[in-house]
Amino acid sequence: MTLASRIALTPAAARLLRRLRGTHGPLMFHQSGGCCDGSSPMCFPAGEFRTGASDVLLGSLDVDGVAEPVGFWMSADQFERWHHTHLTVDVVPGRGGGFSLEAPEGVRFLIRSRLLTDEERAKLDDPRDPPVGP
Repeated sequence: MTLASRIALTPAAARLLRRLRGTHGPLMFHQSGGCCDGSSPMCFPAGEFRTGASDVLLGSLDVDGVAEPVGFWMSADQFERWHHTHLTVDVVPGRGGGFSLEAPEGVRFLIRSRLLTDEERAKLDDPRDPPVGP
């Protein structure tokens, strides 16, 4: 059985990640679900944002031309609200989060979501229990 994915990238987001990887090295995302910038996916150099038991790893994004997958983390309480959705990371014009790597680029990462299909839910390893941080 092939496992379903909870997270994907648009081609525009993948292009931006390739550029950011060239400048900053390996990358990661975190989405906290908090107010202000916390409700947007934030891109950091891998390991710069410390994850813990209150964070879940939704998946690792493979980007053509980038050796290391880009991990996408989310706070556990945000995941509790979004466990039934598939998320797609996109990029749109506008100012990004102040600490997110794309902020100086004049664009920001954005999440587009849709409900998981019954087939996708059946293929998830454990639909409500992805791996947590250290």
